[in-house]
Formats: sequence, C-alpha cells, structure tokens
Amino acid sequence: MSLQITYEAPLEEAVARICELLQGRYPFSKRAVALLLLQGDAEMQAEVAATEESKSYELVQEIVRQTQAGYQRPLNFVIAQWRQQATADLAADVVGQQAQSPGRSLADWLGWLTMWPVTGIPILAVVLYFGLYQFVGVFGAGTVVDFLEATLFAGYINPWVNSTVQIHVPWMVLQSLIAGDYGIITLGVRYAVAIILPIVGSFFLVFSVIEDSGYLPRLAMLVDWLFKRIGLNGRAVIPMALGFGCDTMATLVSRTLETRREKLIATLLLALAIPCSAQLGVILALLSGRPTAMALWAGFLLLVFLLVGYLTSRLLPGSRPSFYLELPPLRLPQWRNVLAKTLIRMQWYFIEVFPLFVLASVLLWAGQITGAFGVIISWLTPVVEWIGLPGETARVFLFGFFRRDYGAAGLYDMAGTLTGQQLVVAAATLTLFVPCIAQFSMMLKERGWKATLAIVVFIFPFAFVAGYVLNLALTWLGVAA
Repeated sequence: MSLQITYEAPLEEAVARICELLQGRYPFSKRAVALLLLQGDAEMQAEVAATEESKSYELVQEIVRQTQAGYQRPLNFVIAQWRQQATADLAADVVGQQAQSPGRSLADWLGWLTMWPVTGIPILAVVLYFGLYQFVGVFGAGTVVDFLEATLFAGYINPWVNSTVQIHVPWMVLQSLIAGDYGIITLGVRYAVAIILPIVGSFFLVFSVIEDSGYLPRLAMLVDWLFKRIGLNGRAVIPMALGFGCDTMATLVSRTLETRREKLIATLLLALAIPCSAQLGVILALLSGRPTAMALWAGFLLLVFLLVGYLTSRLLPGSRPSFYLELPPLRLPQWRNVLAKTLIRMQWYFIEVFPLFVLASVLLWAGQITGAFGVIISWLTPVVEWIGLPGETARVFLFGFFRRDYGAAGLYDMAGTLTGQQLVVAAATLTLFVPCIAQFSMMLKERGWKATLAIVVFIFPFAFVAGYVLNLALTWLGVAA
C-alpha cells in the first residue's frame, strides 16, 4: 500500500512545475526530489545542480523562491505540518484507545510540573544535585576515582611499571615514553582509566536515566524561553546536554538545529562554556569539599554562557527561531534500556576516546624531549600568573588543548597546591579555554575553517580575560572560596 500526501494548492502546483523541469535520473521519484528542493535540502540541491542544465536549475530555484514568498514560515516547517496532520489522520483510522477516567494521570501531572517554571526549576535543581553533584561528582569522581587513582595506580600499578621499565628497558628515551611523568601507562592510561573512566561512566548512566524517562524533552520546553534570549530555542538543550558528555559529539549533533545562525551560536557556546563529562566530573571532585567555590564556578560559567549567547544573538543576523516538539510519555526508566545506552556509550569511549589519551601521552612525551613544550609553557606562564595562578598551571592549560579532560586531570593532580580562590579561577578559565583537538576537528568539519578560526581566536583571549576579571572580583570582594 502506498500513501501520497496531498498538500495545499500552492505547494502542489510548485511540485508539478518542478517535476516538469527535472530531466535527469535520481534515486527517488521526481515528486520526492521536488519536495526536498522546496524544503531546502542541501544535498539534493547539489545533486540537481550537477544533473540538470543550468537554465533548468535556475528555473527550479525561482519556483522555490516564489513559493517561499507566499508563506511566512519556512517551507520545511509548512510541509512538516502537513505530514504530521496526515500521520495523525492515518493513526486515528487504525489506532483505538481505551476509555480513561476523566482527569490527568499522575504521569501527566508530573510531566506538566517539570515544564512549569515555578516547579520545573526546583525539579531541575534536584536532578542536577543528586544526578551530577552527588552521583557523578561525589561518588564517581570522588569515591571511585580515589580508589582507582590513589590506591590502585599510585600504590601498585605505577610503581611496578616504573621499576619494571627501568630494569628491562635500557634506553632512557624509551623509558620516558612508557613510564615516568609522561609515560603512556603511568600518565595516559592512568588518566583514561583511573580518573576519566569512572566520571564518564557515572555521567553516562545518569544521562541514560534522564533520557529514558522522557525528562529531556520536557527540559527543552522548560528552557525554551531562556534559550530564545540567546538566539536558540528549546531544541538546543539536546546538544547542550550532550555537551556535558562530550563536546565533540554535541558539536556533531548541533546539525539538527534549523538555521546556520543557531548552529554557529550553539557551536560557540559548546566550545566556550560547556564542560565535557570528564572535565565536569574532575572539577566537581575538586570543588566538592568547597560549596562556595563550586557555586562561584557554576554561577560564573552560567553568567558567561548567557552573556556571550545574548551578545552573539544580537550581532549575528537572522530571525528569532521557532520551536515545536512532540513530547514522549513520562515514565519510569527501563533498566534494560539504561544499561544498553550506557554500555554503548562506554564502548564509544573506549573506541574513540581512550586511544586519544595514548596519543596525547605520546605528543606530550615528544614535546617534552624536544623542548617544544618548554617553550610553549614559558609563553603561557606569564599569562597564568597574570590571572593569579602559579606558573606551574601553564602545563595544565597545555594539556587541556590535547584533551579538555586531560587538562582537568592535570588540575586534579595540582589540587593540593592551590588555594580555594585559585581553584575557582583555574577551573573557570580551563573550562572557557580553547576546545580540545577532537572538538576543533569537528568544528572544522561542521562549521568550516572561517567560523572555527573566528571562534578559537575569540575564545583564547576571552578565557584569560574572564579569569583575570574573576580573580580581581574575588580579591576585591574578599570572598573566601
């Protein structure tokens, strides 16, 4: 059985005129090609431009422009509305519903409460406190990391690796590659397994619970009014939430946003003010014993997120984004789904991220033995001292360019030598610092080199200026973090 949706007259007329002009062979019907062209599909536009004569393609473009001029909303929105209505009509013909008692169910009431700002914001605060702070920050980044890093690696694995390598590997250069301060095992594997893995795993578990419960779309509805003030809409909460897992993956997901303007704003904010799960977890572990410091760090990042988003939305041309979203039912998370999603994401971590730690260790080792990192650190040292940090933290920022979580793990190693105020400034500046290599590569792929270069050129000085202002404000106000 085939189903063809009949659209209103202007759309059907445009489809018919485009079909008459199409002479080439396509993998879809001419009607499907015409509808994709009306919706502004870039891939289909490129294929038609390469297949048809230039005059025919120009006529097709003119038809699309004339049709769009007759509508206030984008044609992809109009066509999606017609398809949704056709789907609803079809479902109504074949799906029956049992009679329900009048009034809303408990799940309906809870779903409504999560979207009403008066109750939704406190609910969000509870989710963040127990989900991110207590489970990821205290348990994952605290209890589990302390056992793996301090007890297992520092107490047994690293000493054994160092002594074994010194005995059996006669070449000093090779020794430093495997063991020592920048060794693949003693640094790369230790960071990846003992510090980052527990944090990433606990975050992925929490995120899978939130996702499977149906709360994530309701969070999008809750923050829609706020996101529209920074040039986005509620749909952007999905890449932003994914950014707390991995900013690289979130940058890829930002392609689901409708306009280039929204994609640019989202990419900038992801690169600037959204810490990835490992970085977030390490920072939560660093500041978990200092509630004031954590509040200052989170409040400062939120202020930067909103301020930069607001100013960017005013500078970039474009109209206010629209937002529509179908809400799934709110339900108790299914443990099979939660475990499956968590395991898939953990598999992704070992396949995609773990090798980057090994690579970063090799690059750090190479930079160290060649002296290149010494030069870069000497350049960064006056900058970090300018924002009130000891010169040794320059190494942390250099690590952060290879992997954000690598830099955060380096900061974790220095925690005992920094004051509360320095921890706040270092954590805030490191979060705002330039994106890691993986995210930088994804930005190049998704946004192009001009936009990526502009974002990085803005972020680098902004991060240190923001750190300087934060340090100055904390000193002037006399806040004890």
